Amino acid sequence: MFGDRGEAIMTVFSSSIEIPASAEKVFAAMSDPERLARWWGPAGFSNTFSVFEFKAGGHWSFVMHGPDGANYPNESVFAEVDSPRRVVVDHASEPVFRLVISLTPSKLGTKVSWAQSFENDELASRMKAIVVPANDQNLQRLQTEVARIL
Repeated sequence: MFGDRGEAIMTVFSSSIEIPASAEKVFAAMSDPERLARWWGPAGFSNTFSVFEFKAGGHWSFVMHGPDGANYPNESVFAEVDSPRRVVVDHASEPVFRLVISLTPSKLGTKVSWAQSFENDELASRMKAIVVPANDQNLQRLQTEVARIL
């Protein structure tokens, strides 16, 4: 699919980072709600979780607090939880997307791959300017959280 100016439009945005820790240590930063609340979201954001059922079919309700004081309610379902290899999150509130987080061994420790897919090209196109830098910031924050506990 191509946009107005002939540029390719992606419905999936992928990022990755290598973290010098085992997959188990990285997964621990994802599965512990206190730790997850510290790193989830772009730089400057914080979180308040009201529901965190970290299991396949489990619900996750939280509010992201922006650095400008704005609040962003989020509703998600954990579609898959496969410790310590993979987590799939279906974000049910707007914007609707699926996030697949994969952890694979690497020479450095663990490669964390992050693939965020939107339901259509139009929505992906609107979200691109926010999602691309935010996903990279999110992975950097995960790396910082993992290093904090090592």
